[in-house]
Amino acid sequence: MREWIGGRNPVYELLRAGRRQVFRLLVAQGVQEKGRISDNLRLANSRKIPVEWALRSRLDTLASGHQGIVAEVSAYPYVGLADILERADRLQEDAFILVLDSLQDPQNLGSLLRTAEAVGVHGVLLPYRRTATVTPAVVNVSSGASEHMLIAQVNLHQGIQALKEAGLWIVGLESGSGALRPDQIRLDGPLAVVVGNEGEGLRALVRDSCDFLLQLPMRGKVDSLNAAVAGSVALYLAWQARRFAPITPDLTIDEQTES
Repeated sequence: MREWIGGRNPVYELLRAGRRQVFRLLVAQGVQEKGRISDNLRLANSRKIPVEWALRSRLDTLASGHQGIVAEVSAYPYVGLADILERADRLQEDAFILVLDSLQDPQNLGSLLRTAEAVGVHGVLLPYRRTATVTPAVVNVSSGASEHMLIAQVNLHQGIQALKEAGLWIVGLESGSGALRPDQIRLDGPLAVVVGNEGEGLRALVRDSCDFLLQLPMRGKVDSLNAAVAGSVALYLAWQARRFAPITPDLTIDEQTES
């Protein structure tokens, strides 16, 4: 299966990550070869990826918001849960994982993937069904952060049990009785943060699998936050509990070449 990824930053990040096969780049005729366009052309040349110059109208039919460049690529490379835990071990860091329980909105998924990558999450778990997946639109919203993120599709209940067996604490983001404030929960150490569906929150089985439920205090008139915003706040609280430890990234293709 092939798909088209558009946008200067998304294309740049997928080239840097080097996790997908890139068949060719299409660049709009007349676009200035500077900034990210220049960076993308340099990376394409270093990897011997064909570059074609085409009418902007052709790019319009392939990807929205393409900013003058699109890439034809293989499907998104999902991984296994073991790969995510292995990444944390390889980096000698306490595992930090985001679990998304039936998130539906691609915008929310893309936003959370961007935050997760920014704070050093080692990987993301998605259920097999009833969930947004990594589409070109999600890649665009994440500004390409999805390309650096390890994402596994699992049975969430079984996946959470496996995380517990690996020594992680499971913290579900939820309001209501039994939920604790951030200052009442330890968010450092091996941790998985679980974010529920935009409308229904966590499913009962997933909620019952959590060690703790976390609620974000609010003092305004609105009594809830968007799922992506709430999840992002929770991820930053967890990173703060880790004392904003510097992220130890895996080397990208670009960084391997330069070293």
